[in-house]
Amino acid sequence: MDHQLVTVTLHASSLLKLVLLGAGGFLFSMLLTPLYTTVAYRWKLWKKPRTTTVTGTAATVFMKLHAEKHKRHIPTMAGIIFIISVAVLTLVFNRSRAETWLPVAAFVGAALVGLIDDIINIRGDGTGKAGLPSQLKLLLITIVAVIGGWYFYYKLGFDSMQLPGLHHSALVLGWFIIPLFAFVVVATANAVNISDGLDGLAGGLTTIAFAAYAIIATLEGKYGIAGFCTVLVGALMSYTWFNVFPARFFMGDVGSFALGTALGVVAMYTDTVLLLPVIGIVFVAEAGSVILQVTSKKLRHGKKIFLISPIHHHFEAVGWPEAKVTMRFWVVGQVAALLGLALFVMGRYM
Repeated sequence: MDHQLVTVTLHASSLLKLVLLGAGGFLFSMLLTPLYTTVAYRWKLWKKPRTTTVTGTAATVFMKLHAEKHKRHIPTMAGIIFIISVAVLTLVFNRSRAETWLPVAAFVGAALVGLIDDIINIRGDGTGKAGLPSQLKLLLITIVAVIGGWYFYYKLGFDSMQLPGLHHSALVLGWFIIPLFAFVVVATANAVNISDGLDGLAGGLTTIAFAAYAIIATLEGKYGIAGFCTVLVGALMSYTWFNVFPARFFMGDVGSFALGTALGVVAMYTDTVLLLPVIGIVFVAEAGSVILQVTSKKLRHGKKIFLISPIHHHFEAVGWPEAKVTMRFWVVGQVAALLGLALFVMGRYM
């Protein structure tokens, strides 16, 4: 069997910067948390649970599972903490037109869409779907993604994607890279948003995914992207510290849409779109469960595949405690991230 030597050059100064950015993200978010908490409780930024499903029927199973939780007031929009932390630290210490302008802009743009949705939720009466209509949210996130795809192609010059097993060649897409970019970003944004349904779940899963992409970007020599990911990892570790069961606050759509959008952009930058469903397998399962459930109810006269979707609620409904679902999904996410890293190394260096 042939043995191939893999040599990777890592600059000590760049690695130190990555560590400092991650630590900075954690500490800055920790400092912002008391300020957010004070404002959230003073302004009563309480999360209102949904009372209807995507198909418009009463969300009876969901309310049964989480009625006790929502008896206490839990603030939402805590994603603002890591939005500010990541944006400020990146623009001050890791600003790069070639690598970080677009991720930060998409991150903040998606956050604004989520912020509007959260404000409507807070100001609502607690009935219905509690936020922007899903079609309007999809349209707004798509606009952000298309603008990002345009910049990715016309301003940064990306026009191809790497295929598995082709080390020195790539599939040239030309301007078709724009709809690909938009699809990846929109799909990932919605998948992460759907996954944000249990205490600590989305925070932990995105921490794992961005940590994996920080390693991938570092191996590719894209230290700007790696720094963006490490700031996110640090900030998300701070957020998850307070969001684990029982959650002190929720990130809201302002956080979940921003995180999903950023993850999709990072996958495009690192040319690892085909690895994203592996590293983010839990997000795929979450979004897939919703699609299957809605399709089944429409085509099979209301019959369901799961007791409730997304799938994390299904496991709750069959008797798993919320914290157990979260931790087991984290384990799956960790295994998937390691598998994704292994596939990346094999595809690029072997």
